[in-house]
Amino acid sequence: MTTSEDKHLPIIGITMGDPAGIGPEIVINSLNAPGLFDICDPIIIGDHFHLDHIAEDLGSAINFSRFGDSVENGSIQIFDLDNIEHEELRLGEESAMTGRASANYIEAAVDLWKTGKIDAIATAPISKNALKLAGYNYPGHTEFLAELTGTEEFRMSFFGGHLRVVLVSTHLPLREALEKVTKDELLRLIRFSDRQFERLLGRKVKIAVAGLNPHASEGGMFGSEEAERITPAIEECLREGIDVSGPYSPDTIFLRGHKGEFDVVVACYHDQATIAVKSLAFGSAVNVTLGLPLIRTSVDHGTAFDIAEKFIADESSMLAAIKLAAELAKLQKKSQNTETLT
Repeated sequence: MTTSEDKHLPIIGITMGDPAGIGPEIVINSLNAPGLFDICDPIIIGDHFHLDHIAEDLGSAINFSRFGDSVENGSIQIFDLDNIEHEELRLGEESAMTGRASANYIEAAVDLWKTGKIDAIATAPISKNALKLAGYNYPGHTEFLAELTGTEEFRMSFFGGHLRVVLVSTHLPLREALEKVTKDELLRLIRFSDRQFERLLGRKVKIAVAGLNPHASEGGMFGSEEAERITPAIEECLREGIDVSGPYSPDTIFLRGHKGEFDVVVACYHDQATIAVKSLAFGSAVNVTLGLPLIRTSVDHGTAFDIAEKFIADESSMLAAIKLAAELAKLQKKSQNTETLT
């Protein structure tokens, strides 16, 4: 993908998420942040009428222009799908209509990326149940985007400042998640993480692996998984030239990653990762889908239907997602230029 020749800034497509949730609100508030237009050229993918209405309710002086029209000074372009029956929309209530609309925004974003109109995607939250009501059989953004881009291997990760975490498994009951922590699964994940983070960050990375048991089993006192599954995977990856170490005590490794000691921390299951991320970087953490051919960032929270009509949502994670998408797109462009020169 190429960025704007005029501004030399990454063009970030921002999907507004489920129209009945807080997505439109946090997108608008994020785009009012000082300095954002110094690092990217944002394009909202959503419904123009609804965004105008939400901006008015917020008392925002933001101006919109339709994608492809001449851009007025200070206005933000909207790729308008005009796909909401506005008289039927109720903030805070999920429905097949809003699920279909949010799915359409994702599809349009991928199409814009494929045709070189945008460099990366930052997504506002969607409702898994609304997607299901609309006939889309995906548990969330990640699997939907994977199918749209023909991606077979993908992973969820979280970025919170220097802390970057990738997960062995995501939304599974804990008993099933623990069974996923095998040598073969860890081998795949460490190798995958090494490739993907090097691609995203444009440099070799240092990976740490969290233990599964308290204190990483402390030499076998509290379990055998470290010795039988985790350490053998790490040793094999080391022999392949991957800079990986561990297993480390899970109660300290995430703080060490947060302080910048490692580039990536491999977490053994969902809550091991997300409790750490949301404790250390809540509000600024960003969900990044690894393995996609495009850069996709997202908020680390849901649609918050319960506060959608109150207009009190915190846009920090949305703003962080947009900024990270711009940063990663810039790094990718720089890496591509370096490869071309060499």
